[in-house]
Amino acid sequence: MAATENDAPQGTAADWLTDKLLRGFIGGARLLPYATRIPAFGKLTRSVIGPLAGYGKRAQANLAYVWPDMDAPARASLAARVCENAGRVLMENYSNPEFFARASTFPLSGPGLPALQEARASGRPVIAVTGHFGNYEAARAKLNTSGYHFGGLYRPMANAFFNQHYVETMEAVGRPVFPQGRAGTMAFIRHLKAGGMLIILHDVHAWRGEVIDFLGRPARTATSAADMSLRYDALMVPIYATRLNGGLDYAIEIEAPIPHSDARAMTEAATRSLEDRIEANPEQWFWIHRRWKVGR
Repeated sequence: MAATENDAPQGTAADWLTDKLLRGFIGGARLLPYATRIPAFGKLTRSVIGPLAGYGKRAQANLAYVWPDMDAPARASLAARVCENAGRVLMENYSNPEFFARASTFPLSGPGLPALQEARASGRPVIAVTGHFGNYEAARAKLNTSGYHFGGLYRPMANAFFNQHYVETMEAVGRPVFPQGRAGTMAFIRHLKAGGMLIILHDVHAWRGEVIDFLGRPARTATSAADMSLRYDALMVPIYATRLNGGLDYAIEIEAPIPHSDARAMTEAATRSLEDRIEANPEQWFWIHRRWKVGR
Protein backbone atom coordinates (compact mmCIF):
# COMPACT_ATOMS: atom_id res chain seq x y z
CA MET A 1 0.00 0.00 0.00
CA ALA A 2 1.36 3.39 -0.93
CA ALA A 3 2.20 5.77 1.87
CA THR A 4 0.07 8.86 2.33
CA GLU A 5 0.68 12.12 4.12
CA ASN A 6 -1.26 10.74 7.08
CA ASP A 7 1.20 7.83 7.30
CA ALA A 8 4.14 10.19 7.82
CA PRO A 9 5.48 10.32 11.38
CA GLN A 10 4.53 13.36 13.42
CA GLY A 11 6.89 15.08 15.84
CA THR A 12 8.72 18.22 16.80
CA ALA A 13 11.53 19.91 14.91
CA ALA A 14 13.90 18.68 17.62
CA ASP A 15 12.68 15.11 17.08
CA TRP A 16 13.24 15.46 13.34
CA LEU A 17 16.76 16.85 13.82
CA THR A 18 17.69 14.16 16.37
CA ASP A 19 16.50 11.48 13.97
CA LYS A 20 18.50 12.97 11.11
CA LEU A 21 21.65 13.05 13.24
CA LEU A 22 21.19 9.45 14.34
CA ARG A 23 20.49 8.34 10.79
CA GLY A 24 23.68 10.09 9.74
CA PHE A 25 25.76 8.34 12.41
CA ILE A 26 24.22 4.96 11.56
CA GLY A 27 24.47 5.46 7.82
CA GLY A 28 28.11 6.47 8.07
CA ALA A 29 28.94 3.46 10.23
CA ARG A 30 27.23 1.12 7.77
CA LEU A 31 29.85 2.04 5.18
CA LEU A 32 32.40 0.13 7.28
CA PRO A 33 32.84 -3.66 7.22
CA TYR A 34 30.72 -5.43 9.86
CA ALA A 35 33.67 -6.45 12.05
CA THR A 36 34.87 -2.82 12.14
CA ARG A 37 31.45 -1.17 12.22
CA ILE A 38 30.16 -2.74 15.46
CA PRO A 39 33.10 -1.85 17.74
CA ALA A 40 33.49 1.55 16.07
CA PHE A 41 29.90 2.52 16.82
CA GLY A 42 30.31 1.20 20.35
CA LYS A 43 33.29 3.50 20.87
CA LEU A 44 31.42 6.42 19.30
CA THR A 45 28.53 5.89 21.71
CA ARG A 46 30.89 5.60 24.66
CA SER A 47 32.86 8.74 23.86
CA VAL A 48 30.39 11.04 22.04
CA ILE A 49 26.74 10.00 21.85
CA GLY A 50 26.46 8.70 25.41
CA PRO A 51 27.93 11.77 27.11
CA LEU A 52 25.94 14.18 24.91
CA ALA A 53 22.69 12.35 25.66
CA GLY A 54 23.43 12.08 29.38
CA TYR A 55 23.43 8.29 29.27
CA GLY A 56 26.64 7.92 31.24
CA LYS A 57 25.41 10.11 34.08
CA ARG A 58 22.09 8.28 34.24
CA ALA A 59 23.83 4.90 34.32
CA GLN A 60 26.11 6.11 37.11
CA ALA A 61 23.12 7.37 39.10
CA ASN A 62 21.38 4.01 38.78
CA LEU A 63 24.54 2.16 39.79
CA ALA A 64 24.96 4.39 42.85
CA TYR A 65 21.34 3.71 43.82
CA VAL A 66 21.55 -0.07 43.43
CA TRP A 67 25.17 -0.69 44.44
CA PRO A 68 26.06 2.19 46.80
CA ASP A 69 29.29 0.48 47.92
CA MET A 70 30.77 0.75 44.42
CA ASP A 71 33.27 3.62 44.34
CA ALA A 72 32.93 6.52 41.89
CA PRO A 73 35.77 5.49 39.51
CA ALA A 74 34.34 1.98 39.23
CA ARG A 75 30.88 3.40 38.51
CA ALA A 76 32.27 5.69 35.82
CA SER A 77 34.18 2.84 34.19
CA LEU A 78 31.17 0.52 34.22
CA ALA A 79 28.85 3.24 32.90
CA ALA A 80 31.24 3.85 30.00
CA ARG A 81 31.22 0.14 29.14
CA VAL A 82 27.43 0.13 29.35
CA CYS A 83 27.29 2.94 26.80
CA GLU A 84 29.71 1.08 24.54
CA ASN A 85 27.62 -2.09 24.69
CA ALA A 86 24.46 -0.09 23.98
CA GLY A 87 26.10 1.38 20.89
CA ARG A 88 27.16 -2.04 19.69
CA VAL A 89 23.63 -3.37 20.16
CA LEU A 90 22.08 -0.48 18.25
CA MET A 91 24.49 -0.92 15.35
CA GLU A 92 23.96 -4.68 15.28
CA ASN A 93 20.23 -4.17 14.99
CA TYR A 94 20.79 -1.79 12.08
CA SER A 95 23.15 -4.21 10.34
CA ASN A 96 20.80 -6.64 8.68
CA PRO A 97 21.11 -8.84 6.72
CA GLU A 98 24.66 -9.36 8.07
CA PHE A 99 23.56 -9.57 11.71
CA PHE A 100 20.77 -12.04 10.94
CA ALA A 101 23.16 -14.24 8.96
CA ARG A 102 25.79 -14.11 11.71
CA ALA A 103 23.16 -15.04 14.32
CA SER A 104 22.64 -18.38 12.57
CA THR A 105 26.13 -19.38 13.79
CA PHE A 106 25.60 -18.46 17.46
CA PRO A 107 25.60 -21.43 19.87
CA LEU A 108 22.16 -22.36 21.23
CA SER A 109 21.90 -24.33 24.47
CA GLY A 110 20.32 -24.52 27.90
CA PRO A 111 18.09 -26.71 30.07
CA GLY A 112 14.94 -25.18 28.59
CA LEU A 113 15.73 -26.11 25.00
CA PRO A 114 13.93 -29.51 25.07
CA ALA A 115 10.76 -27.87 26.43
CA LEU A 116 10.95 -25.24 23.69
CA GLN A 117 11.37 -27.93 21.04
CA GLU A 118 8.40 -29.83 22.47
CA ALA A 119 6.22 -26.70 22.43
CA ARG A 120 7.09 -26.10 18.79
CA ALA A 121 6.25 -29.70 17.88
CA SER A 122 2.90 -29.63 19.71
CA GLY A 123 1.86 -26.12 18.67
CA ARG A 124 1.81 -24.84 22.25
CA PRO A 125 2.19 -21.05 22.55
CA VAL A 126 5.45 -19.74 23.99
CA ILE A 127 6.24 -16.54 25.88
CA ALA A 128 9.98 -16.00 26.15
CA VAL A 129 10.92 -13.49 28.84
CA THR A 130 14.15 -11.55 28.72
CA GLY A 131 15.52 -8.08 29.39
CA HIS A 132 17.67 -5.37 27.87
CA PHE A 133 20.68 -7.58 28.43
CA GLY A 134 23.30 -8.51 25.83
CA ASN A 135 21.26 -8.17 22.67
CA TYR A 136 17.78 -9.66 22.96
CA GLU A 137 17.40 -9.43 19.17
CA ALA A 138 20.37 -11.79 18.83
CA ALA A 139 18.34 -14.42 20.67
CA ARG A 140 15.30 -13.86 18.47
CA ALA A 141 17.43 -13.91 15.32
CA LYS A 142 19.12 -17.18 16.30
CA LEU A 143 15.81 -18.84 17.12
CA ASN A 144 14.21 -17.61 13.91
CA THR A 145 17.09 -19.04 11.87
CA SER A 146 16.63 -22.35 13.72
CA GLY A 147 13.07 -23.11 12.68
CA TYR A 148 11.19 -21.06 15.28
CA HIS A 149 8.97 -18.07 14.57
CA PHE A 150 9.33 -15.59 17.41
CA GLY A 151 7.58 -12.26 17.15
CA GLY A 152 7.88 -9.46 19.65
CA LEU A 153 6.07 -6.83 21.68
CA TYR A 154 7.66 -3.38 21.82
CA ARG A 155 7.16 0.01 23.41
CA PRO A 156 7.07 2.67 20.64
CA MET A 157 9.80 5.29 20.80
CA ALA A 158 8.80 8.79 21.89
CA ASN A 159 10.52 10.10 18.74
CA ALA A 160 8.11 9.06 15.97
CA PHE A 161 10.67 9.72 13.23
CA PHE A 162 13.17 7.35 14.81
CA ASN A 163 10.45 4.85 15.72
CA GLN A 164 9.58 4.36 12.05
CA HIS A 165 12.90 2.77 11.13
CA TYR A 166 13.40 1.26 14.60
CA VAL A 167 10.34 -0.92 13.94
CA GLU A 168 11.76 -1.91 10.58
CA THR A 169 14.87 -3.32 12.29
CA MET A 170 12.68 -5.56 14.46
CA GLU A 171 10.63 -6.73 11.50
CA ALA A 172 13.85 -7.66 9.71
CA VAL A 173 14.58 -10.17 12.50
CA GLY A 174 11.10 -11.67 12.36
CA ARG A 175 7.45 -10.81 12.17
CA PRO A 176 5.02 -10.17 13.68
CA VAL A 177 5.97 -7.37 16.05
CA PHE A 178 3.27 -5.64 18.08
CA PRO A 179 3.27 -2.14 19.61
CA GLN A 180 2.12 -1.76 23.20
CA GLY A 181 -1.40 -0.41 23.35
CA ARG A 182 -4.90 -1.73 22.88
CA ALA A 183 -4.69 -2.67 19.19
CA GLY A 184 -1.22 -4.19 19.52
CA THR A 185 -2.20 -6.17 22.59
CA MET A 186 -5.31 -7.60 20.91
CA ALA A 187 -3.23 -8.70 17.91
CA PHE A 188 -0.62 -10.12 20.29
CA ILE A 189 -3.28 -12.20 22.04
CA ARG A 190 -4.69 -13.53 18.77
CA HIS A 191 -1.20 -14.59 17.75
CA LEU A 192 -0.63 -16.31 21.09
CA LYS A 193 -3.98 -18.12 21.03
CA ALA A 194 -3.08 -19.50 17.61
CA GLY A 195 0.03 -21.15 19.07
CA GLY A 196 2.42 -18.29 18.34
CA MET A 197 5.77 -17.56 19.96
CA LEU A 198 6.70 -14.15 21.36
CA ILE A 199 9.54 -12.50 23.24
CA ILE A 200 8.73 -9.95 25.96
CA LEU A 201 11.21 -7.66 27.71
CA HIS A 202 10.00 -7.32 31.29
CA ASP A 203 12.64 -5.01 32.75
CA VAL A 204 11.09 -1.60 32.04
CA HIS A 205 9.12 0.57 34.46
CA ALA A 206 5.39 -0.20 34.31
CA TRP A 207 3.17 2.45 35.87
CA ARG A 208 0.44 -0.05 36.75
CA GLY A 209 2.81 -2.90 37.53
CA GLU A 210 3.36 -4.57 40.86
CA VAL A 211 6.19 -3.43 43.10
CA ILE A 212 8.82 -6.16 42.93
CA ASP A 213 12.41 -5.84 44.10
CA PHE A 214 14.87 -5.67 41.21
CA LEU A 215 18.55 -5.77 42.15
CA GLY A 216 17.52 -5.09 45.72
CA ARG A 217 15.43 -1.99 45.04
CA PRO A 218 11.65 -1.73 44.54
CA ALA A 219 10.57 -1.36 40.93
CA ARG A 220 7.16 -1.39 39.29
CA THR A 221 7.07 -4.47 37.09
CA ALA A 222 4.45 -5.70 34.64
CA THR A 223 3.08 -9.18 35.32
CA SER A 224 1.45 -9.39 31.88
CA ALA A 225 3.80 -12.08 30.54
CA ALA A 226 2.87 -14.38 33.41
CA ASP A 227 -0.81 -13.40 33.22
CA MET A 228 -0.99 -14.40 29.56
CA SER A 229 1.07 -17.52 30.11
CA LEU A 230 -1.47 -18.70 32.66
CA ARG A 231 -4.51 -17.62 30.65
CA TYR A 232 -3.44 -19.28 27.39
CA ASP A 233 -1.38 -22.17 28.80
CA ALA A 234 1.77 -20.80 27.19
CA LEU A 235 5.22 -22.06 28.02
CA MET A 236 7.04 -19.25 29.87
CA VAL A 237 10.79 -19.53 29.50
CA PRO A 238 13.70 -17.11 30.14
CA ILE A 239 15.95 -16.59 27.11
CA TYR A 240 19.21 -14.63 26.98
CA ALA A 241 21.88 -13.61 24.49
CA THR A 242 25.20 -12.98 26.25
CA ARG A 243 27.96 -11.22 24.32
CA LEU A 244 31.10 -13.34 24.05
CA ASN A 245 34.65 -12.12 24.54
CA GLY A 246 35.31 -11.46 20.87
CA GLY A 247 32.62 -8.79 20.96
CA LEU A 248 30.77 -9.83 17.79
CA ASP A 249 29.11 -13.10 18.78
CA TYR A 250 26.62 -14.27 21.40
CA ALA A 251 25.80 -17.39 23.37
CA ILE A 252 22.04 -17.99 23.25
CA GLU A 253 20.78 -19.75 26.36
CA ILE A 254 17.33 -21.12 27.12
CA GLU A 255 16.78 -21.44 30.85
CA ALA A 256 14.43 -23.95 32.46
CA PRO A 257 10.75 -22.99 32.03
CA ILE A 258 9.11 -21.06 34.85
CA PRO A 259 6.45 -23.34 36.39
CA HIS A 260 2.88 -22.07 36.31
CA SER A 261 1.75 -20.84 39.73
CA ASP A 262 0.51 -17.27 40.12
CA ALA A 263 1.44 -14.20 38.10
CA ARG A 264 3.43 -12.44 40.81
CA ALA A 265 5.48 -15.49 41.75
CA MET A 266 6.24 -16.21 38.09
CA THR A 267 7.26 -12.60 37.50
CA GLU A 268 9.50 -12.70 40.56
CA ALA A 269 11.14 -15.85 39.17
CA ALA A 270 11.76 -14.11 35.84
CA THR A 271 13.20 -11.12 37.70
CA ARG A 272 15.58 -13.28 39.75
CA SER A 273 16.72 -14.96 36.54
CA LEU A 274 17.58 -11.61 34.95
CA GLU A 275 19.31 -10.41 38.12
CA ASP A 276 21.67 -13.39 37.96
CA ARG A 277 22.63 -12.45 34.40
CA ILE A 278 23.22 -8.80 35.29
CA GLU A 279 25.34 -9.61 38.32
CA ALA A 280 27.53 -11.89 36.19
CA ASN A 281 27.93 -9.36 33.34
CA PRO A 282 26.77 -5.93 34.57
CA GLU A 283 28.17 -4.07 31.55
CA GLN A 284 25.74 -5.93 29.30
CA TRP A 285 22.58 -4.57 30.93
CA PHE A 286 20.98 -1.27 29.88
CA TRP A 287 21.60 0.76 33.05
CA ILE A 288 20.50 3.81 31.07
CA HIS A 289 16.85 2.94 31.69
CA ARG A 290 14.83 4.91 34.22
CA ARG A 291 14.00 1.60 35.87
CA TRP A 292 13.55 2.59 39.51
CA LYS A 293 10.90 5.23 40.15
CA VAL A 294 9.42 3.93 43.39
CA GLY A 295 10.47 6.19 46.26
CA ARG A 296 12.92 8.25 44.17
